[in-house]
This record gives sequence, C-alpha cells and structure tokens, in this order.
Amino acid sequence: MDTSTLQTPAIGRVIIAEDDTAMRKCLVKYLTDVGYDVTGAGSALEFYQQIAARPYQIAILDIGLPDQSGIALCEYIRNNTDMRIVMLTARSTVEDKLSAYSSGSDIYLVKPVDFRELSASINNLLKRNDIVLQTPHQQLPVNEAEQTSAENKTSWKLVREEWSLYNPYGNLIKLTSKEFEFMSCFVSNSHKTIPRKEILGILDYEHNEYGKRALESLVYRLRLKIDIDGTSPIKTVFGVGFNFTEELVIDTKKPVH
Repeated sequence: MDTSTLQTPAIGRVIIAEDDTAMRKCLVKYLTDVGYDVTGAGSALEFYQQIAARPYQIAILDIGLPDQSGIALCEYIRNNTDMRIVMLTARSTVEDKLSAYSSGSDIYLVKPVDFRELSASINNLLKRNDIVLQTPHQQLPVNEAEQTSAENKTSWKLVREEWSLYNPYGNLIKLTSKEFEFMSCFVSNSHKTIPRKEILGILDYEHNEYGKRALESLVYRLRLKIDIDGTSPIKTVFGVGFNFTEELVIDTKKPVH
C-alpha cells in the first residue's frame, strides 16, 4: 500500500493483538513503515507478556482472540494502564460496538479497513492525549514498602461489595468478576492446591484447550496486578493446579489501616 501521501505520524509505541498471522504481519509492517514502533501479539496471553516487559501507548485489539475476548482485554487495559485503545474487528453489530465502547475503547474500526484510516486514528489519539508510557504493575513502591513495618502487615482481603482485593499493606487492587471468582477459590484454602479442573468449573470455562488458555491468561494478568517487589503469592503446581501461598480472607467492607 502506498504510504507516500501520509503525514509523518506522532512517535508512538503500538501493540497489536490479532490472532490472524497474515493480518497481524501486514499491520505490523505497514505501521512500522509509516513510522510507528510496533509489536504484534497472537493471543491475549502473549499481549499480557509483552506489556509487562515494555510499555506502550496504543493497543489495537481484535475481539475474537483464541484465549480471551478482546472486550475483556480492553477492560483490563482501561482499568490498569493509560494506553489508548482501537478495536479492529470483523464484528459490526451495534451491540458489539456498544460493548467495546463501554469497556473503554476509544475507536472502533470494522475489517476490512483502509490502513491509512487506521494510521490516522492512531495519530489523532497520540496528538490528543498525553499518554504516559507505563507497565500495568500495581505493586507497592520499594521505599514505601521499606517504611511499612511488618507489624502493620495483615492478611490479603477480598471485599465483595467493591469487587476488589487489598494486599497486606492495604493497597487496593480492582478485580474483574472472573478474577474475583478465581481469588475466592483460595479463601480459607491458603497454601492448599486447588485442582485446575475445579477452577475451570468455578469460572465456567470449558474443560478443553481453549478453557485452559483462558485460565492461564487470567492467572498471568492477576500476577501482574498483585505482585509485591516482583513476587506473587499465586503459584502454579505443575500438572495439578494453583495455590495461594499467603493468608486470604473475605470481608464485607473496606479494611481500615
């Protein structure tokens, strides 16, 4: 595609979540050719891994990813980063568009799309917004952790009315409904391994490869959210399931510290 008539885009880092390999490669090549710093991801899990390793300003998402809906991915990005979001999908119903916008999408484009329109959309988002390059970690800063005495440390607390989790230092971590259900498995079961099959059933995931990938994506996302000083209490027991290595309780109201 001819790129000579396009204006030079604002400098920006772009990540694309698209499971169609040919489409993803075309998008990466075109956007790179017109001046963006672009990374492609073929699944939600790969997307989470990429944004944990490096910050981005713009996320381009397909709804139909193999391991997690792009809508859920959009919601996570909006709640945990300053990235701007372009949904790029073959789905064109009003319901799909409303779902995407309510989850935090800035722009909704329907395939097939003229790549020049996509580039212009990205450029406008970069120009309109002062987007901070950041990774989605929500851990306690080291200096603050050092100032927090061990005697003030408490259990991890789930608060149902807020759909949230508080770490032992009292820091708030907002959860999605699936994340909350996953964490609820470990209330009164701290240090016990919960079988993967049991968790799949609780989360209403299919007991197949698709369900397993969706669970792995959820666990990876949660580890990013709740780690403290680079470690997470969610542990994988190979071939069995998962456990939570610290005390976890459920509370009906926000803990006071």
